Amino acid sequence: MALTEFRNVAIVAHVDHGKTTLVDAMLRQSGAFDERAELVDRVMDSGDLEREKGITILAKNTSVRRLGAGSGGADLVFNIIDTPGHADFGGEVERGLNMVDGVVLLIDSSEGPLPQTRFVLRKALAASLPVIIVVNKTDRPDARIDEVVEDAQDLLIGLASDLEDPDAQAAAERALELPVVFASGRAGKASTTQPANGEEPAGENLDELFALLYDVIPAPRGDADAPLQAHVTNLDASNFLGRIGLVRIHNGRLRKGQQVAWIHNLPDGGQETKSVRISELLATKGVERMPTEEAVAGDIVAVAGISDIMIGDTLADPENPVALPAITVDQPAISMTIGVNTSPLAGRNGGTKLTARMVKARLDQELVGNVSLKVLDTERPDDWEVQGRGEMALSILVETMRREGFELTVGKPQVVTQVIDGKVHEPMEHMTIDVPEEYLGAVTQLMAARKGRMEQMGNHGSGWVRMEFRVPARGLIGFRTTFMTETRGAGIANSESAGYEPWVGEIRSRHTGSLVADRAGKATAFALLSLADRGDFFIEPTSEVYEGVVVGENPRSEDMDVNITKEKKLTNMRAASSDTTETLQRARNLTLEEAMEFCAGDECVEVGPEAIRVRKVLLTANERAKSRSKSKSREQQSVN
Repeated sequence: MALTEFRNVAIVAHVDHGKTTLVDAMLRQSGAFDERAELVDRVMDSGDLEREKGITILAKNTSVRRLGAGSGGADLVFNIIDTPGHADFGGEVERGLNMVDGVVLLIDSSEGPLPQTRFVLRKALAASLPVIIVVNKTDRPDARIDEVVEDAQDLLIGLASDLEDPDAQAAAERALELPVVFASGRAGKASTTQPANGEEPAGENLDELFALLYDVIPAPRGDADAPLQAHVTNLDASNFLGRIGLVRIHNGRLRKGQQVAWIHNLPDGGQETKSVRISELLATKGVERMPTEEAVAGDIVAVAGISDIMIGDTLADPENPVALPAITVDQPAISMTIGVNTSPLAGRNGGTKLTARMVKARLDQELVGNVSLKVLDTERPDDWEVQGRGEMALSILVETMRREGFELTVGKPQVVTQVIDGKVHEPMEHMTIDVPEEYLGAVTQLMAARKGRMEQMGNHGSGWVRMEFRVPARGLIGFRTTFMTETRGAGIANSESAGYEPWVGEIRSRHTGSLVADRAGKATAFALLSLADRGDFFIEPTSEVYEGVVVGENPRSEDMDVNITKEKKLTNMRAASSDTTETLQRARNLTLEEAMEFCAGDECVEVGPEAIRVRKVLLTANERAKSRSKSKSREQQSVN
């Protein structure tokens, strides 16, 4: 009889469908927190950016221990992977699925299946993993449980028909046969009995969910007495232990102080094997890692002592070193250049890390733990092309570096194209938009301008309309701000990757121009008042500017050079209006995401700990004029 049984499960869902809140409830009901500990909501979202944005960015694991709940009275350990819900962090989801034997698919009782739901479910079925559907937030006032369950089952059937693998189709059929769990993560309740719309489940706690997980999720396959095979699926760091590798043990045992074969994957696709010693072995208990002496097949533990360990590496028996398959993820769709700050105000934005060597070292460090990111060299030695899944993934990287003290120049996001059968293809997105009925026309017009094709439209009868579009990924660059403006902040838009299609032609994503400072100095209130009718400004009086920095938005499509430092001439003459009070319109303070969306093709973003500015790539008006002339000459030559 085994002293401990394991169940390894990933919780996947769309953004804000309640994954992390449900994990909180599972931890509390398993006694993971000390009675005197201060309870924190969304304890798994431990990063500052995760708490600020209210989303999960990195996949994290925790352990829920149920004493005596296994067969024969054995302890039962649920190793739970909390995954991100945003499509831009899909690489974290794919990596998490490599660690588990089953999936809990969470679906909001009102919103139903959304694009990321489809994405994660397809990945789970492709891996032939059993799927348990949980309809969460049944106590929402606008819950529509029957329709959501029907939509989830339709999604399963649709994905099963798309997948050619018989094992994947069998996994979808098994999921249809399983009971649906109805839950309220906030209340910490779950039941297989369907409640009425807007009511909590009948269960007193999450015991019914735990019981279903135990029955449906298979025990990890592996032999504790076989030669060691452990897969590195995530990385962490400690000030005392250095780099830490999170490993799933497939076969054998791991012990503290053990000598193992480390099979390291090289960038060129090769492998090298070294003998290393496990200096520390850590088991996850609740949300903390505790030292342990031994771990067996099926468990997920952390190891220290290998300074260059990487995701995808294998720890094996020294006498029988057999590597496990490398972890693969989908290719990036969006790219942008990141380099050192080259503006006249470089070094004066509060940054302490300014050199190209520091930037390159930080980007290389990011590659260690981010499997969905790529960093490529460019023609310049001080900037690099960084490729990722989407704008948010790249903006999170830049924001993290900004908070670490870096000053950077960030280019406008671009799509990563592919040449297929001699033709340029671009990435497409499946876009789902929920808006109040009165904004239907505005959203349709907005998507049409970005080459979006409507595939489906439905009305829930609650005053909201759901539309599904197929749109080029580059049409969504800079989309979110305009969309929120058009829908007065009421719209909800989500997308997922939908493959590649031939290049659809020019898309004009921005119909306004920029107000550009024509000289260096400090902005004055007099100049801002004089130019108030020219557009909206991004700066306040006394802000320092330089030639080529974008100080505002011009309602017209062309750029306008303005003197933002002009001062009022003082005379000894008094005017009748001298005592009139004039009020400046409040400046728009652009966030990093808004600045990246605002950028035109000839603009970039200057990023520092204390400032975020949009600027022209070519700072002087003469340089920009020459560049425009050359572009026109090239266009005429290509036409002729």
